[in-house]
Amino acid sequence: MDWMQIFSALALVIFIVVLFPRTREMLNHSPKATIVDWLSFAIPIVVVFLFIVLLIKLV
Repeated sequence: MDWMQIFSALALVIFIVVLFPRTREMLNHSPKATIVDWLSFAIPIVVVFLFIVLLIKLV
């Protein structure tokens, strides 16, 4: 391993150690999703998926 790989691995470990507790706290204190929230997420995903399928079928 050269010094750049060691530095990158060390930086990654530091980021995980520093950010993980804050991420866990944010997840615990975030508002809970409702069915409307999930539908507003799922409908565009389904539309994009169907559009991609249509494009594939046209080729």
